Amino acid sequence: MSSKLSTLLGLFRARLSRQIVFWVFASIVAIEAIILVPSYFRRERELIQQLEEVSKVIFNSTVRWKKQGESESILLDKIQILLSYPQNLGVALYRPNGQLIERLGEPPKITFSDLQNTETCMICKSYLDGNRYDIAWSARKTGVDYILIIRHDASSIQKELQAFTLRIAGLVFLISFFVTGTTMLALGSTAIVPILRLRDDLMAAAEAISKDKANPNFYSLSVKRQDELGEVMEAFNQMFYRISWEYAERKRAEEQSDRLLLNILPKPIAEQLKQKPSCIADRFEEVTILFADIVGFTQLSAEISPTELVNLLNEIFSAFDRLTEKYRLEKIKTIGDAYMVASGLPVPRPDHAESIAEMALDMQQEVKQFNQLHSTKLDIRIGINTGEVVAGVIGTKKFIYDLWGDAVNTASRMESHGIAGAIQVTEATYQSLRNKYLLQERGVIKVKGKGEMMVFLLTGRNVSTLNGTQLSQLHRL
Repeated sequence: MSSKLSTLLGLFRARLSRQIVFWVFASIVAIEAIILVPSYFRRERELIQQLEEVSKVIFNSTVRWKKQGESESILLDKIQILLSYPQNLGVALYRPNGQLIERLGEPPKITFSDLQNTETCMICKSYLDGNRYDIAWSARKTGVDYILIIRHDASSIQKELQAFTLRIAGLVFLISFFVTGTTMLALGSTAIVPILRLRDDLMAAAEAISKDKANPNFYSLSVKRQDELGEVMEAFNQMFYRISWEYAERKRAEEQSDRLLLNILPKPIAEQLKQKPSCIADRFEEVTILFADIVGFTQLSAEISPTELVNLLNEIFSAFDRLTEKYRLEKIKTIGDAYMVASGLPVPRPDHAESIAEMALDMQQEVKQFNQLHSTKLDIRIGINTGEVVAGVIGTKKFIYDLWGDAVNTASRMESHGIAGAIQVTEATYQSLRNKYLLQERGVIKVKGKGEMMVFLLTGRNVSTLNGTQLSQLHRL
């Protein structure tokens, strides 16, 4: 019993439960009120009829005494005796012409002038005035020419009606409380508690989807119902698994899209493009650009199948891609068998020239290893320049993060005017590398679109200035 009571009290905390309680209780009270009002007036009429029976005794006695020939004085004395009973307060005796014979006790509020057709009525008028009840009797139909207006004490009627109302109200309250409590227990176990638990399941489902939790412990999964609420729970479970699957698929698609986007764009640029898909352009004061071209690849393409050609090129460029990750460089693009990479963007860094130099030296080693593995005679020609560039993304389809500026064109000329197997750098790059790397002056060469330029060849690392600790730190980038 205590557990049921606690369950019932617990249900009242739910807004739905309180609304149900209110409407059930209000409905019962309304129904009982509809029943009570007629009962009240019916009970009032019963009590008035009891007074009328008392009044009838006085009327019948008066008629009998008159027919027995009693004089009016004796008649009035006998009526006075009847007035000694608590319910009888007063009598007014009239003749048919309206003449007042005598008024005994408390005068009634009804007077002869208030009466009509006294020759045909017996109870000609009655009037309830608070604690007083007046009845006008006509004896003319009995052959006695008297009109009696009798006043009674009706206070007992009011008390009885008040007690009756209290009894009914108490009964209504008990019935309402019992029916409401029973209804709440029944609805609580069959509807309200499952609905509240289903609400908790919805909240848990939202959290599970947002936090990517697998197989949450839903209440609706543990209950098998054969009603409409069971159908709702089944529909919820199907909806959750469908949404979870679609959310997971969309998340996988977004992750795949992000991976694809990061393959062609730097991460900061990709994030910026996702948030604001518009033209992106930035100026960078100090950037080092590297162009590399595989020498001998065109001749090799005539000797092997297209599939083998693509596989070999993919192997070389994949090795270069690993080097860009190693030195945290930004791969810009590949054009045929040419490879372009930059350092110092989109996040500026002070060692942009050194990181590119390390990349270039390692690229030479990768080509040598490739030749040994595949018995080929490929070579690599590399050109490097340092300077100011503009970098960004333009267009709306097939995005690419690209570079523009004289520094980019000069780096490309360093590669095209370079020497197979060598790394050719401009004087700007030379000034950044000369204290840490071995560089050989090639001299002044004529460069298309630039005229005569002093250029240098990067041949290796300067071990005397670049100690082991520095080298290991650089390789760990």
